[in-house]
Amino acid sequence: MCKYNILYLVLPFFLLLCSFSLRCNAVQSDIDCLKSIKDSFEDPFNFLNTTWRFDSQTEGFICKFRGIDCWHPDETRVLSISLPNMGLKGEFPRGIKYCTSLNGLDLSNNDIYGTIPSDISKLIGFIVLVDLSSNLLSGAIPSNIANCSFLNSLRLDNNKLEGPIPAEIGLLGRLKNFNVANNMLTGPVPNFINATFPAESYENNAGLCGGPLKSCAKKPIGLLSTVLNRRVQFACGFVTGWSLFTVLGIYLFFFGLPGVKKMLLFINKRTKVMVIDGNEWPRGEEVNNDPKILKMEKIVTRMSFMELSKATMNFSQDNEIGNGMLGKVYKALVPNGWTVAIKRFHVSEDLEEEFVSEITTLGSLRHPNLVPLIGFCSERDERILVYKYMPNGNLHEWLHSTDDKARLLDFPLRVKIVLGVAKALTWLHDGGNFHVVHSNISTQCILLDENFDPKLSNFWEATLAKTNDIDSNLSLFPIVECLDFTTYKKDVYRFGVVLLELLTRKESYILSCSSLNLSSSSFASPLDVDKLLLGQGFDNMVMQLLELASNCMKFIPDQRPTMQQVYQTVAAIAGVHDQTGDSEIQLHLD
Repeated sequence: MCKYNILYLVLPFFLLLCSFSLRCNAVQSDIDCLKSIKDSFEDPFNFLNTTWRFDSQTEGFICKFRGIDCWHPDETRVLSISLPNMGLKGEFPRGIKYCTSLNGLDLSNNDIYGTIPSDISKLIGFIVLVDLSSNLLSGAIPSNIANCSFLNSLRLDNNKLEGPIPAEIGLLGRLKNFNVANNMLTGPVPNFINATFPAESYENNAGLCGGPLKSCAKKPIGLLSTVLNRRVQFACGFVTGWSLFTVLGIYLFFFGLPGVKKMLLFINKRTKVMVIDGNEWPRGEEVNNDPKILKMEKIVTRMSFMELSKATMNFSQDNEIGNGMLGKVYKALVPNGWTVAIKRFHVSEDLEEEFVSEITTLGSLRHPNLVPLIGFCSERDERILVYKYMPNGNLHEWLHSTDDKARLLDFPLRVKIVLGVAKALTWLHDGGNFHVVHSNISTQCILLDENFDPKLSNFWEATLAKTNDIDSNLSLFPIVECLDFTTYKKDVYRFGVVLLELLTRKESYILSCSSLNLSSSSFASPLDVDKLLLGQGFDNMVMQLLELASNCMKFIPDQRPTMQQVYQTVAAIAGVHDQTGDSEIQLHLD
């Protein structure tokens, strides 16, 4: 019996230790990846030597390296590596395989020599963008690169590559940008299943033919010539027979037997669709390729309905984790090992504008307190968005489900959440090259990650103000010339409602229609403050935050503070608490 008691005491600690070890190993792999890349290259201009310093131990320190982009600045997981025009010398760095979350690689305009690794898909298997143009790469293009099934853009132009372009590359159904110009390639260009590329993508390769280039000449001789002649004769006979069959079919279609018309229509339809889990779905060539979709594809990764259906077990109810205004949300594990949240929009409603707005906002704006948008799917009537999964759900569930859950949200944690939301809104309102108003802040759209850091979501009602330096990627977004003063103050008001909801655990619709008695110096009334916060040593701070909420919710917009003022006030209140050593709240604004 004693042995079991000891086991029960030790097991939680062991599991916690294992979890910590896995996290450390995952973080360490990305650090090892960048160390290996740095060691692989000569760096004549000291771009890497001066900025890639590995003596720091803080979380996310490698995200500050030149050319490194992470999911969040404070998360040591490399998303993309961009090192163009740095004069780097060396062979392709095999240590890049340790960057397990990598989906973008730009090493263009350097002096990288040698061959492209024959097992490149094992090194960058989940890559979306690869740019190795304007280097000194030689040898053949490996057929293994076709196993990088997520590839959206592949640039190998201006190198010394030779031999044929592997036909397997044509099977990359996501590929929308392909360039191998100015090499020494030979043979036919691939037949791509979902795209066509202009002659400029192949220019200055004297040995290439086919596709948009000149036809490939074939001069069979001897036995091979005889065999081919027989095949030509068979093909001619087949074409003749098929033509007669087609004429007969057309005749029967208009004048012939009852039911034949429906049968021919059915045959035609079946050639354009395939069946997935009992449902018909268009083949690759039928997928929507309109300009709007192609523009969105430059912002975030485009995913196929088949992949998302498989990841959610055909959108099984067992995987469902939420149901909102726009659609249902499913938890899923995608092939690269990420756990994601998949939002499938309601098919019965016209939500195209909301779909585009969410992509062009979250896909283009990044901040530690915005939920990362990973990909999208637009096929037939389906509209699907893929986000990074937030394991602690949304703030509304923690506040309003049970007292036990709400009790876990102690006051320091609630202040941390308020501070993160205020930081995000301040950044959105005055981000430098853009000005964004969220317009729909609520506890339902505040998601919480594993550390209870808040992440804003649901940007489908957001408004963007035009600036001189605005990113062209946002051209799909509903841009306005400028945002008036009262538009910003709508976000301030909604923030005040969220702040009150955190302090009182009363639903937002009640708070929006009533006001608290903030003049009283006591907290006797349970209608005012959450009873779980009373008597915990934070009463004075609670009063300060209640007063801030009241100011944010003033009836006249001009009397409300700006989000910058709101953030500074919350930071000052949090700073008073931070000095006690009871919490660790980061007070600086990025």
